[in-house]
Amino acid sequence: MVTFVLVLVLLIAVLVLGGFVVGYNKVRSADVRVDEALGGIDVQLTRRASLIPSLISTVQTFAAHEKAILDHVADAQAALAAATSGKSVAQRTSAEQQFDSAVGQVLALGQSYPQLNSSNNFLNLQQNLADTEDKLAFARQYYNDAVAGVNKLTTTIPWMFVAGMAGVKQREFYQVPK
Repeated sequence: MVTFVLVLVLLIAVLVLGGFVVGYNKVRSADVRVDEALGGIDVQLTRRASLIPSLISTVQTFAAHEKAILDHVADAQAALAAATSGKSVAQRTSAEQQFDSAVGQVLALGQSYPQLNSSNNFLNLQQNLADTEDKLAFARQYYNDAVAGVNKLTTTIPWMFVAGMAGVKQREFYQVPK
């Protein structure tokens, strides 16, 4: 009888330990997926920011006296680069909003300068920015899907018990800059 109880207790202990290991791995994997997705957003933000020196150079050729707008873009580019090196999603969103505003002003110059709007370099840069924006939208969606997965795991039984021990917390969704 004692042997039966001992075997039963040992079996239960092994099952609990196995469940913990499975849960721990599941929660940590979901957390790593979120970090990976945030890295994907950073790649696209960096790609978009790297197009700006060429855009500024092209615009300066046609509209050199628009220095305030071009300086604003350079400042926004620096803020975006700084934001992608941090952990804060809110800081990325804010820097992206500032960057979008600055780039919008530069692209609006194409309306004021018809020769700029007909420049192949300017048109090519506009197309590259549009392509990057599409990739960035996909990266944001992937990140938010990953965050939804982690947040679901950290708030549902039985994973919520393992999440605390694994050091995984709910994550912040990426808001689209307006």
